Amino acid sequence: MRAFSMLLSLLALCWAPAVTAQELPALGADGTQVSVSGLSSGGFMAVQYSVAWSSEVMGVGVVAGGLYNCGARFAWQGPQVLIESCMSRPWSAADSWRAVTGFARDAVIDPVANIARQRVYLFSGSHDGIVVPAVMRSVFEFYRLARVPPAALRYVNALPASHAFVSATVGGRCEDTDASYVVRCLDHGQPYDQPHEILDHIYGLKAAPAAALSAKPIAFDQTRYGSALAAMARTGYAYVPEDCRRRRGCRVHVVFHGCLQSVDSLGGSDVIYAQLGYDRWADTNRIIVLYPQVDRSPSVGNIPLTLQLNPKGCWDWWGYSQPFGFQLRHGLQIDTVRRMLARLEQQP
Repeated sequence: MRAFSMLLSLLALCWAPAVTAQELPALGADGTQVSVSGLSSGGFMAVQYSVAWSSEVMGVGVVAGGLYNCGARFAWQGPQVLIESCMSRPWSAADSWRAVTGFARDAVIDPVANIARQRVYLFSGSHDGIVVPAVMRSVFEFYRLARVPPAALRYVNALPASHAFVSATVGGRCEDTDASYVVRCLDHGQPYDQPHEILDHIYGLKAAPAAALSAKPIAFDQTRYGSALAAMARTGYAYVPEDCRRRRGCRVHVVFHGCLQSVDSLGGSDVIYAQLGYDRWADTNRIIVLYPQVDRSPSVGNIPLTLQLNPKGCWDWWGYSQPFGFQLRHGLQIDTVRRMLARLEQQP
């Protein structure tokens, strides 16, 4: 039944209307200054991508994500075991690290020594009931096993946030579950600006945020960069500061949205790619922000959601797009995002 559902879902994707979005621009971006961040399934994906291509990623931000390879370890036991083992209680950081070292030894991911040079920001809200704080503690232990220096490893876990990105300007109350999974929290009486905290920890921002953006986010055709089997949306988004169109060498930060947080899932809302706060800091600090998208799988008859391909529009951290290898360098979604980055790094 699950295989039949996957087939029908993929056929539905093939029959969808043609995309009118543009190609990503070739901007001569700096390939040595690429970083990633994400919430929930996007947090899992940020870990996954930055481990698989650790030679090409210099920083990572994980907001309520989880351990590398956890989904592969438990997916075969079904959704309930997967959730309990990877989101509701901590899996072993040591087991995750053993998987990473084994894959690196087989040369299907980059050498593990690269992870130690990354700058890592980790966040867990104390009111998060979806990916519980103990899970993020195990992610912290993973990066300690990877020998990330204490000065480069920041772990924030004292704010009473729910399962969400934390924005200084938009979102619901800190401790409440908001439909957009974006909340506002106070830290010592001041709005907590998570996009700033992530980008500043990774890059060391020099300029204040833009009072008015120099450009508008663009929509681009994701089908140019990977296989339809990657089960990603047809349209992605990016923010390109005007200065990055005029001059080469801008840095690139990839934001992986969480489940139910794509533009499609939020009814066309631009809250993630335009309002969250990344763009204001990116604009004045010469950072291109890439917002790749994964939509919910199409509904197929009366088939239960648990048997559908990807009913909540999550990034693939357990194998729905490919049973084996989704977490490796050749993983379909990982490869698609890397091709997007290669386009931004291409000389104009």
